[in-house]
Amino acid sequence: MMKSTNVYLPYPVKIEEIIVETVDRGLRTFKFTFLNKEDEEAFAFMPGQFAEISVPGYGEIPIGIASSPTEKGFLYFTVQKVGSVTSYLHNMKEGDILGLRGPLGNYYPWEEMKGKNVVIIGGGCAFSTLRSSIVYMLDPANRSDYGDIDVVYGARSMDHLIYKDEIISWTKRDDINMHITVDAFLKNDVKPEWRCSQGFVPSIVEEKIKTGDNTMAIVCGPPVMIKFTRPILQKIGFTDENIILSLENRMKCGVGMCGRCNCGSKLVCHDGPVFTLAELNEMAADL
Repeated sequence: MMKSTNVYLPYPVKIEEIIVETVDRGLRTFKFTFLNKEDEEAFAFMPGQFAEISVPGYGEIPIGIASSPTEKGFLYFTVQKVGSVTSYLHNMKEGDILGLRGPLGNYYPWEEMKGKNVVIIGGGCAFSTLRSSIVYMLDPANRSDYGDIDVVYGARSMDHLIYKDEIISWTKRDDINMHITVDAFLKNDVKPEWRCSQGFVPSIVEEKIKTGDNTMAIVCGPPVMIKFTRPILQKIGFTDENIILSLENRMKCGVGMCGRCNCGSKLVCHDGPVFTLAELNEMAADL
C-alpha cells in the first residue's frame, strides 16, 4: 500500500550499510533502502535537495542527500555527530529501521547549467550534497550535457576528507578536474596517491579557476568559506546570477512551517536551500 502524500509522514527505511568516513569516527555515511518499492518510486529527487531523517523517540534532522538520482535502489546520507539525534543515529546498527521524510526543498538549476562549464566548491561535511552533483553529472547519460567540470574540495586535514575512494577514482578520469586541499598536513598523514594541496579553499579557487565565462559555480560549505570565496569568484568574472549557494545549515522543519529558517523574505526549507547570490542579495541575507 502506497504511503500517504502527507509531507509530515516519513517513509520507513532500513540501514543497509554504515561507512565510517573519518578517523575520529565523527562522520558516517548511511546507506538506506526503502522497505516498500512504492515509497522508493515516490521519493523522486534531484541533486541539491534534502530530507528529514526521523529517529523514533529522539526527533528528526535535516540532511542533504549525498547520493545521485542516477544511483538506484538506495540513498546515501553523510551525517556528522553533533547532537542527540545524530549521536543516537551513529549508534544505530545495520538492519535497524527508521524514517525518512522528503525529498524537500529545491535543487540546483540543472537545465540552466546545460551547455556550460561547472565549478563545484565545497568544504567539510557539506561536500556530501556535492557528491550527489558530481555523480549525477558524470553519469554517461548526463556527462555530455555539461562542459568542463572543476571541483575544489577542502577539509581540515587528510583525516577529515570524505569519500576518499571516490576521490581517487575521479582524479583518474580525464573528464573532471579535481583540486583537493587541506588546511594543514598532520605529522602522521599518509601521502595520498593523488595530488593534494595545502591551503584554504578560497586561495585554491583563486589559483585553479581562471575564468567565469560560460561557467556556473555551485558553492556549499561553512559560512566562513563561503564568505571568502564569493569575492574571489566575482573577481574571476562570475556574475551573481551564476554563483549558486546552498544554505543547508539553516534548514529546520523542512516545509517552512516552524519559521526558524527565515532568511530575509524567504524560508530556506520552503524556498531553498538553493539560491543564487543575486537572490540572496535581494533578500539581504547575512551569509
